[in-house]
Amino acid sequence: MPGPFAEHVLCVKREDVFPDGAWHGFVDQGLDRYLHVIREKHSFELRSKVEDDPTYQQVIPFVVFRHADRYFLTRRLKASSEKRLRQLYSLGLGGHINPGDVSDDGDPVMDGLRREFEEEVEYAGEFQATLLGLINDESSPVSKVHLALAFLVDGSSPEISIRETEKLAGELLTLEEMRMYYLEMESWSQIVYDRLTDITRAPVPGGRG
Repeated sequence: MPGPFAEHVLCVKREDVFPDGAWHGFVDQGLDRYLHVIREKHSFELRSKVEDDPTYQQVIPFVVFRHADRYFLTRRLKASSEKRLRQLYSLGLGGHINPGDVSDDGDPVMDGLRREFEEEVEYAGEFQATLLGLINDESSPVSKVHLALAFLVDGSSPEISIRETEKLAGELLTLEEMRMYYLEMESWSQIVYDRLTDITRAPVPGGRG
């Protein structure tokens, strides 16, 4: 059985994603352009080839699940295949998009997103994903070659559970309840947490200050 680096993963050229130079952090503007670039200019490259090649961005759907005011927080256990993220907390579910994830004439982004979500969790409720924004983390060589598409799924049911319980643990928590785990979150989750916290603190238009 081939190892994880023998797989082919969906990528886009860095120069296509960032024609004016790379930004760092979270963006929620110009999302249609980014999605168009990914859908029209992507290719599937050997992961071992692109894992250390900053001329490519490996596209990762990063799905944040919410029910009411609680979000699904997971933790990678010792049996996790991703050694670099073991014992860290994550607000998102997702992974690389492979050729087999995309249906004939399908949308590589949405097909990949749904497949990754269904692979990670058991969930029987309604599924409607909204793109929150993109995350690019230039702080390390590993994060620099990945581009996260952060989606929010507002679930109709709180009945969500991890499939591979030897690799992951998860529970629904409010943003305030998970604050104590912030320093143990991987970088994308810290970025998303900050963004969600800003959104929930934003004043309601027409409300009292």
